[in-house]
Order: sequence, then structure tokens, then C-alpha cells
Amino acid sequence: LVVAIVDAGFDVQHEDLRENTWVNAGEISGNGIDDDGNSFIDDINGWNVVSGMGDIALADHGALISGIIGAKGNNGVGVAGVNWNTHLMYVVTDIQTSSLVAAYGYILKQKELWAFSGGKQGANIIVTNTSFGIAIPDHCTARDYPVWNDLYNQMGELGILSAVAAPNEDIDVDVDG
Repeated sequence: LVVAIVDAGFDVQHEDLRENTWVNAGEISGNGIDDDGNSFIDDINGWNVVSGMGDIALADHGALISGIIGAKGNNGVGVAGVNWNTHLMYVVTDIQTSSLVAAYGYILKQKELWAFSGGKQGANIIVTNTSFGIAIPDHCTARDYPVWNDLYNQMGELGILSAVAAPNEDIDVDVDG
């Protein structure tokens, strides 16, 4: 089971995350070829929407979130995540809607490949996490956020649960949305 984490970057080599990092077995690292034919070159541990490559940018926030979700536990090292035996797929993006569309598009394609290949390609993504809360209390009607909602609906139709952060503001989301 795979958790796809959408953030600005991660620490793929972190001692608590290495063992649980998702690996695309159909790719050969660093050869510049789309070995598995999924339209993404060298997407070994996920995809970097910003660079358009499989390189995973280094960033503390994504590493922290990854650790909470799936740091290996009971190993005498660092911390333990909520799920010690999951696979963490890293999707690097920024908060531009076009980037989010590409990020969730990558996730959707990986789940579709898994479903239609009988588990031989792609990834069995069961949940996504996006936790870079936006400072706008009404995501459902403001600006172009309905596009995000449509993507969450598409993922839900494929059996992917979406977890997102509340806004980065001092508000009551039950009252303000």
C-alpha cells in the first residue's frame, strides 16, 4: 500500500524513511530513459513536477510529514510514524494550480496503471497527503480551487482518499469553511 505525499520536497535518504520509500521497480535510476513506459523519466521514488524529472528535492517539511506518516518504527533509530510498514511516494510541487494538476495527474496515472495492469505497473496508492495549508478560508469557491476539488473527486473514484491541511490561519474551519 502506497501513500503519495505532495509537498515542496523530501529527504529520500533519511534513515527513518529509506526503508519505507516507494520504489518504482520498472525504472533504472539515472539512465534518462522512461524504462517502464509510464511517460515519466527516472521516477524512481515519485515525481518532481517543478523540475519535470524524477529528482526529489530536499526539504524539511516534506520529510517531517513523511516521518509522521510512515517512519520505520521499532528499529532503534529516530522516530516512529503512524504506519511502520507503508510505502511513501514523493511528489514534489508548489502551490500553483497548474502544478497541483500535474502532481495529482501523476498520482492518478500511477493508480490507473496499477489497476489496469493487475498490479504489475504503477502503484497501489490508497491515500494522498497535501499539507501546505493555503491561507484562504473558502477553498471550494475561491479562485480556481474547484479544479483541486475535481481532482480529489477523480482520486476518490479510483479509491484514493485525500488528506489535506486546514488553512494557515487562526480560524475555526467548522465556522469559516
